[in-house]
Amino acid sequence: PDHGDCHSAPGTGYPAMIISSAAIAPNQRGAATVELTLLVPALLLVVGLLVAGGRLWFARTTVNEAAQTAARAASLSRTAYAATSAGREAGSQSLTTAGLRCRSTSVSINAAAFGVPAGTPSTVNSTVTCRVDFSDIVLPGWPGSIQLIGQGSAALDTYRSR
Repeated sequence: PDHGDCHSAPGTGYPAMIISSAAIAPNQRGAATVELTLLVPALLLVVGLLVAGGRLWFARTTVNEAAQTAARAASLSRTAYAATSAGREAGSQSLTTAGLRCRSTSVSINAAAFGVPAGTPSTVNSTVTCRVDFSDIVLPGWPGSIQLIGQGSAALDTYRSR
C-alpha cells in the first residue's frame, strides 16, 4: 500500500500521519480564538476571587492579632486604668503596623480581672472592631465595607499584686 505522507512512528512500526494546517476542516478555523476569548475572563475572575479572599483573610487575621496584642499589653500593666490605656494603644498600633486601614476602629479592654485578689487566676479580655472598605480589600473603587471583630485574652500573673 502507498502511504504517501505517512511515516513510521519511531519504535512502533505503524505509520504516523503528518497533518498540515491545510487539512484542518474549514469550520474549525478560529475555534481556538473563541475558546481563549471565553476562558480568559473566567480565569481572571477566579484569580481575582482568590486574591480578594486572601486579602480578606489577611484583614481578619490582622484584627485578631491586634486583639491578642491589646490583651497581652493590658495584662502586663499594674492597674486597671493603665491596662485599659496600654491595651487600646497596643491594639491601634498593631493595626497601623500591619497596614490595615480601618474606616472606624474600636479597641475595648475588659480590665475587671484587676479587681480579683492576688492568688486567684484571672484573665484580661480585649475586643478590636475594624470597619474596612471593600475598596481596600477587593478592588479599588469597590463599594461597601465589612466589619471585622477580633477577640483576645491574656492571663494576669496569679501571684502579682494588683
